[in-house]
Amino acid sequence: MLGVGIKLPAIEVQFEHLNVEAKAYAGSRALPTLINSSVNIVESFLGYLHILPSRKRRLTILEDVSGIIRLSSLSSFKGFKFLVTKFVTDLVSSLIQVKIALQFSGTVTYNGHGMQESVPQRTAAYISQHDLHIGETTIRETLAFVARCQGVGSRYDMLAELSRRERAANIKLDPDLDVFMKAAATEGQKASVVTDYILKVLDLEVCADMVGDAMIRGVSGGQRKRVTTGEMLVGPAKALFMDEISTGLDSSKTYHIVKSLKQYVHNLNGTALISLLQPVPETYELFDDIILVSEGQIVYQGPHEHVLDFFESMGFKCPERKCVPDFLQEVTSKKDQMQYWTHRNERHKFITVKEFTKAFQSFHAGQRLRNELGTPFPKIESHLAALTTKKYGVSQYELLKASFARQYLLMKRNSFVYIFKLTQVCIVIL
Repeated sequence: MLGVGIKLPAIEVQFEHLNVEAKAYAGSRALPTLINSSVNIVESFLGYLHILPSRKRRLTILEDVSGIIRLSSLSSFKGFKFLVTKFVTDLVSSLIQVKIALQFSGTVTYNGHGMQESVPQRTAAYISQHDLHIGETTIRETLAFVARCQGVGSRYDMLAELSRRERAANIKLDPDLDVFMKAAATEGQKASVVTDYILKVLDLEVCADMVGDAMIRGVSGGQRKRVTTGEMLVGPAKALFMDEISTGLDSSKTYHIVKSLKQYVHNLNGTALISLLQPVPETYELFDDIILVSEGQIVYQGPHEHVLDFFESMGFKCPERKCVPDFLQEVTSKKDQMQYWTHRNERHKFITVKEFTKAFQSFHAGQRLRNELGTPFPKIESHLAALTTKKYGVSQYELLKASFARQYLLMKRNSFVYIFKLTQVCIVIL
């Protein structure tokens, strides 16, 4: 495609002065029991009347963070960028199963465009750490349904332009590649070649025709996790945000998936933000950029080969036989920080997260990040197909057809239950 001057769409995400806060009950009141829920309702009502002060605790998830998820392009960024984020797990776990209201402030832009100028829900894809599937459908059927609903995006238009330019330049395309590209750009298919490709990439071919979830015995937990990842990869979204995709996977499978995602981003100009807590060293080496978050603040963001230099400049060194991801998780901890102190002739003083954050601003990676944030993204260079402005990927009629087709499939698969219930209703009516 580069030979005829066609540029693939890519996305760069910038966030500045981003703050995220929440209010939640602390201690045993955080459990959603019947008694706690009733007490919370009464307390909220009395608080609304200014009779009783609220006992909710304010939790800071992100505090004035700024950064860039760089677009994947052949530029001075050393190829295609991946990022791994370390979140505050104790804070996140305290919010699970608690109904809270998040408060946001700050700006987030896609290729310099604000959130209101496009449809971020279709421009980007979020892969949750929770697997929510219908157990009666096979893996192949699940991915095919998702691909049918998301549509092909700009693939068809780009293929038409590619064919026109190749004919003008008298370039003969490889027949197999031509068939693959045309199949990938065809809309409304019940079975997609992209689905088969993702099944192969995620090593799901051996169980593609199996079913199962947490209630129905079938595929394993690791396979369900890979299905959740595949649901987002089959769509046309160019920015992927992945939350703990290694849950339920062994280290070799995690390495295989991350390596496949790296190839996917390398070939298709994608952008990926992957959250991993403790990746093995082999998986860690696949990432080019690191975003290290602690206590709601960014401690470091930049190339992974410079992260150890930053902490050495602060007086902390990773031992030779220590895994770098484990070191990064412990060096900001008050309990574990002292063991990495290298200035033996000086007494160790606990370096807080705020001190790390302030020191990063003067580090060369921090200065480069600040300069990039100070230069607005040139909107004129943004690919026309990079941002999505339509709410749906296909027409509502196609969505209706896909939904009815899947429901009809489930009814056929559970025909005994439906026939039995219909017979039961007829008997009751008579």
